[in-house]
Amino acid sequence: MLQASRRPGFLRKVKRDKYLLLLLLPCVLYYVIFKYVPIFGVSIAFMDYNLFKGITESDWVGFKYFSMFFHTPDFWPVLRNTFLLGFYKLLFGFPAPIILALLINEVRRSFMKRFVQTVSYLPHFISNVVVAGIAVMFLSPTGGMVNQLLSALGLERINFLVEASWFRTIYVTTDVWQHIGWGTIIYLAALTAIDPQLYEAARMDGANRWKQTLNITLPGIAPAIVIILILDIGKILEIGFEKVYLLATPATYETADIISTYVYRVGLTQGNYSYATAIDLFTGIISFIFIIAANGFSRRVSGSSIW
Repeated sequence: MLQASRRPGFLRKVKRDKYLLLLLLPCVLYYVIFKYVPIFGVSIAFMDYNLFKGITESDWVGFKYFSMFFHTPDFWPVLRNTFLLGFYKLLFGFPAPIILALLINEVRRSFMKRFVQTVSYLPHFISNVVVAGIAVMFLSPTGGMVNQLLSALGLERINFLVEASWFRTIYVTTDVWQHIGWGTIIYLAALTAIDPQLYEAARMDGANRWKQTLNITLPGIAPAIVIILILDIGKILEIGFEKVYLLATPATYETADIISTYVYRVGLTQGNYSYATAIDLFTGIISFIFIIAANGFSRRVSGSSIW
């Protein structure tokens, strides 16, 4: 009887919010079709997958391809390059949107604030192909702006794109430039939730802008910072394939060859789909461990966590 009484209430809520649910439907379908349905394909990591036999007829080989990956000479270099690139991206890319959001929040003229926001958002919508092309043009050893500046200062030109030691700097710099504006959206939204009376009380107590930032602004957006940090730690090994593939050259493989490019080169181009799937599954498991550990650590230290 209790369930029967709850059902009409549930149906009334669905009818009341039907348009909001329709707006949510494309997002749900996206995750179901492209995120959850492909999970069933993970099983080929444990098979000697054959395109003609399919998943149901292919032979099971257990952890053969995981063992193959762990014992290959490329395992540690590829894992190290992926982790270092993800770590530098987190180290420089995570605080950048926070700093920009705090600076934008200090701008008092609404026109200037909107202008800065628009200019900083735009690179996020530029294709990685275009971003890589811009980086190649700027860093060209002959006509690139950076090398022309070095020559004007009396310094020697550098062929950045074939120097392995420069690859991580180039990748992280272009990534921060591309996504810094987009990352400020969440923090600017969190800033609007801070009570303005707190700032008024702080000014009456003689607190300057710096002290207000430290004691009011940062604590006010701390929950958002913690959540984004946990999610970014979980993605530390999920370096995008496109930009690395476009910027890397055989001369820079020493630092540029990461898991995604290795999977493409060794797994997909050679048709070894089981091997490629096993490597990606390994990456997903490590990312899952990272996000669980980061969430637990945050919950113990700050009391804020995703769950």
